[in-house]
Amino acid sequence: MSTDLGWVADAMKQTVPWVTTAGVEFDEVSADRVVCSLPDAEDQRNHVGGPHAAVVFGLAETASGAVALASFNAEMGRATPLVVRSEIHYRKLARGPLTAEAVLTRPAAEVIAELDAGTRPEFDVECSIRNAEGVTTAEMTVVWTLRPNRTD
Repeated sequence: MSTDLGWVADAMKQTVPWVTTAGVEFDEVSADRVVCSLPDAEDQRNHVGGPHAAVVFGLAETASGAVALASFNAEMGRATPLVVRSEIHYRKLARGPLTAEAVLTRPAAEVIAELDAGTRPEFDVECSIRNAEGVTTAEMTVVWTLRPNRTD
């Protein structure tokens, strides 16, 4: 994990209770890429013995949120990152521990420039969810926005 962004994992665990409850770990954190992992937990499995779809989704969404925090932390005083929409494609039955890799798909500077121009920018984070063998079991796109904070 990058030493300058090591705080991202702690911030996610403190502000998003589900992250700790589920057991999500942050393996790598950079400004435009985060890798999270989740151990195999029997109480989080579905009817066919793999991680429940909600768990798979949650792992990827958590990784994407960590990317948003790492990429746009300097803007948090004036804007709040929020999910606009997500789309997930389950490719193969997942079993065992999972890893989610989330990648910002456009330069953060472009998003910040849109915020500076007075718009509410949107940005995609592409996520790949893999099993312990490195096989992609799901792919997800999370579209985020930076909602300007109210100044009332």
